[in-house]
Amino acid sequence: MNALTRLDRIEDFMPEFFRRLSRPLTLSEPAPAPAEIRIDVSESEKEYQVRAEIPGAKKDDIRVSVDGNFVSISAEIRKEKEEKSAGRTLVRESYYGSASRGFSLPYEIDSKAVVARLEDGILKLTLPKREGTAAHAITIQ
Repeated sequence: MNALTRLDRIEDFMPEFFRRLSRPLTLSEPAPAPAEIRIDVSESEKEYQVRAEIPGAKKDDIRVSVDGNFVSISAEIRKEKEEKSAGRTLVRESYYGSASRGFSLPYEIDSKAVVARLEDGILKLTLPKREGTAAHAITIQ
């Protein structure tokens, strides 16, 4: 016979008044953590197009590297928000952090011909496929 007992959280047994006291008091919503890098990848016959959303990152804080068919994107992200009232700061929400993303593609990339542009928090990469790396069938003898 199996005798399992379910234990509820202690907060479930506390009156509402004590629950409110046990939670920290906040003035506003907490600042969100740095966002992850979200990507869209499309392919044509000769190249890959990558669209990476990196909100809050500046051009100098983004690093892109290509090693064969592996692409790595990393960024330092900073966001500051400050609310003032009558000359004094009541709430200051800011975060600093890093985000990174790496992915492999089916074909090797010509790293010397890669083009990267940053427009309004969107990194656009043009990754040309390296010539001579197309898959081909092998004849078995």
